[in-house]
Amino acid sequence: MKDLKHMIFFEDLLQEANNDLVQQAIKEGDKALGYNCYNIPEALLNLPGCFSSRLRAPNTTSSEMANYYMTTRNCPYVRAILERALEGGYNYLTALFGAEACSSMERMEEHFDLLHPVKNDEFFSTIIDSPLKSDQAALDYYMTELQIKVVDRLADIGIDTSEAAMKAAIEDHNKISAVITEIGDLRKLPNPPITGYEFHVIQLVSEVCPHRLILPYLEETLEELKSRKPEKEFPFRARIVLAGAEIDDPKFTQLIESCGAMVVADRYCFGSIPSREQIVIKDGETAFEAICRHYIETNPCPRYMDGCKIDQRHELLENLVRDYSADGIIIENMKFCEFWGYEKVLSNYILGTEKGIPTCTIEKEYSLGSVGQLRTRFQAFVEGLEIKDIKDNGKVGA
Repeated sequence: MKDLKHMIFFEDLLQEANNDLVQQAIKEGDKALGYNCYNIPEALLNLPGCFSSRLRAPNTTSSEMANYYMTTRNCPYVRAILERALEGGYNYLTALFGAEACSSMERMEEHFDLLHPVKNDEFFSTIIDSPLKSDQAALDYYMTELQIKVVDRLADIGIDTSEAAMKAAIEDHNKISAVITEIGDLRKLPNPPITGYEFHVIQLVSEVCPHRLILPYLEETLEELKSRKPEKEFPFRARIVLAGAEIDDPKFTQLIESCGAMVVADRYCFGSIPSREQIVIKDGETAFEAICRHYIETNPCPRYMDGCKIDQRHELLENLVRDYSADGIIIENMKFCEFWGYEKVLSNYILGTEKGIPTCTIEKEYSLGSVGQLRTRFQAFVEGLEIKDIKDNGKVGA
C-alpha cells in the first residue's frame, strides 16, 4: 500500500512525551495534564485551556534510578514512567492526575510528590481511589473522588469547570473519538486499507497530543484512507484481537504482524476500545455526571471484580472476535502485574475452553528488548490457527 502522508510525522511525535505539538500548545497558553490510567477520564483533562497527556516512556533502555525506589519486582511500566520523570522527561506537566488502579501504580504516583522529579513550579499531583465495583454506590464514590481531586483542583488553577465547559470537553472527546472509530472500523473489512501497526500509531498520537492540534492531521488521514487501495490480496495469514495492559509501543503490534497475524482490534489500556466510544448525556444528567457514568460503565479494567464486570470483559472480547472477523485472541500482561496476571489466566480458560476461541497468552517487559521468545510464540499461534482452519475447511483471514 502507498505510505500514509502523515505516518512519519505521527511516528516522530511518539518518540518523546514532550513532543512538538505538546510544546506548541504550552507556548499558546494551554496547561498539560498527565495521567496514566483509564480510571482518570480523559474528557475531564480536556476542558478549555488544558489538554490531556497520557504518559509514556518511549525508548526506555533501563530503569536503574526507579529500581532504587521501587525495586525490580514492580511493574516495568510504572518503573519506566518514574525513570523518565527522574530524567526530566515530564517537566512540561502542570499536573499529574493519578489513579490507585493498582499498588504499583499508586506507589509510582506517590513518588511524584516525594521526590519532586517534575521541575515546574506549578506542578501538583493527586491520586483518586478507583472503585472495585460498578454499582450506584461505586459511581457516587467515583464522582466524589473526581470532583474533589480533579475538578476542584483544576478550578484552583484557573481552569473553567462550568457546565458549559464540561459540555465542550464532551464535544471535543466525541469529535476525536468519531474520527478514530471510523478509522478503526476499516479493520473490519476483509482486506483493510490500514494495518494494525498504523492504527496503533494513530490511536497513540490521539492520546499523547493536544486534541485541537492533532485532529486536523487525523481527519486528513481518514479521508486519505477512504481512497487508499489495499493490497490485491489480504497480506496476513490470520486476524487477531489484542487485549492486555499497557501496550504503548507500536513495535509490539508490528512484531505480531511480522509473524503473519494482523491486529484488527485493540482492547488494551492504550487502545481505542473502549476509550473512543461516544459520551452521551442522558436526560436529567449534568455533563460531569455523564462523564463519570460513561467511564465507570465502559471501563473493562480487571480491577473491577464484581461478577457483571467480569462477564462484561469476556463478552466484549467475544464480540470483538465476531465483529472484526478475528481468528483468535492474544492476551498480554505486563510482568509483575497482579490484576492482568489473574485476568489472563481466567480469560484463557473462559474464552479458550468454554467459548472455543483460540487464545494465546504472553507476559512481557515494558521495553521490547529481546523479541525471540515472543516471535516464536506468535509464529506458533498463527500456525495453530492455520491448522485449525484447514481442519474446519475454511480460509484463515477471509
